[in-house]
Amino acid sequence: MFSIFIRYKSGKNKNKNKHEQDPPRSTKHMHVPVLVAEILACLDPKPGDTYLDLTAGYGGHAKAIVGRTNNADGAVLVDRDPNAIKSLQALYADGKPQIIQADFLRASRQLEAEGRSFDLILADLGVSSPHLNDTSRGFAINAEGPLDMRMDTNQSLTAAEIVNTYSADDLADILRRYGEEPKANRIANLIVQGRPFETTSQLSQTVAKAWPGHSKIHPATRTFQAIRIAVNDELGQISESLPVWIDLLAPGGRIAVVSFHSLEDRLVKQAFQDESGDRYDAQLELLTKHPVVAGKEELVTNPRARSAKLRAAVKIKKKGMR
Repeated sequence: MFSIFIRYKSGKNKNKNKHEQDPPRSTKHMHVPVLVAEILACLDPKPGDTYLDLTAGYGGHAKAIVGRTNNADGAVLVDRDPNAIKSLQALYADGKPQIIQADFLRASRQLEAEGRSFDLILADLGVSSPHLNDTSRGFAINAEGPLDMRMDTNQSLTAAEIVNTYSADDLADILRRYGEEPKANRIANLIVQGRPFETTSQLSQTVAKAWPGHSKIHPATRTFQAIRIAVNDELGQISESLPVWIDLLAPGGRIAVVSFHSLEDRLVKQAFQDESGDRYDAQLELLTKHPVVAGKEELVTNPRARSAKLRAAVKIKKKGMR
């Protein structure tokens, strides 16, 4: 889940063209996976390893890792986004690896119930570039689009429902908890007074009234992040999924999780710490004492990696385990 920091320019964009309304098709809009080299170093994929990618997206990380394992039969790729699933199915037209369309919590529980285990598990919690660049999905702040923000377009709850029907108190609570927004009450009241909202630009312009003046960061950044998290239950999904992911790890297996803001990173850090340490019941050994971040070279070519934090761990082999 990217914390979306966008340079803010006041005023309306009068130069909209067809490509701003249509889903992106050119390669420049495709998702560029973050921290690929660092993830490969942590997971250390070897020929024959089984692999679970819980947020496979458009296959960037999967191509790199499955290329190392040379075991497409033993790979499972998960994503909740129908567009990402179509892309993965086109990428792996031979039917290998297994592709599952579901949110990662539901998919994880399904795999756990089936008794599956994996040598390598990856969860990249970031919002993909196609989500951000496709204005019809409603994630972008500086573009005209519907108030949607659903990662799974089959679900019913949208940003429009939250913005247009929730009470001021409930809105303020969402902004504080999920966006750490210091002006949560003021923004919530502005939203209630400005209803109804139909587009992202209407919402962003209203929120900007709470933050007069100029800023490199759009004043609606935290609000959009908070609403997106609420729409997709992102933190709840992560919190419930982490124990399942650890259960899905084979003995000696490695897990890597990439987060994009402090709320996510806090959950990952706590879960790993709770299952590691010098005690008899520890399940994990930390591979990263501190989060790994993108280097300068990657930030030049992929600026959305600037907020990415990678944490990794290995499942401890107990006596008697194979």
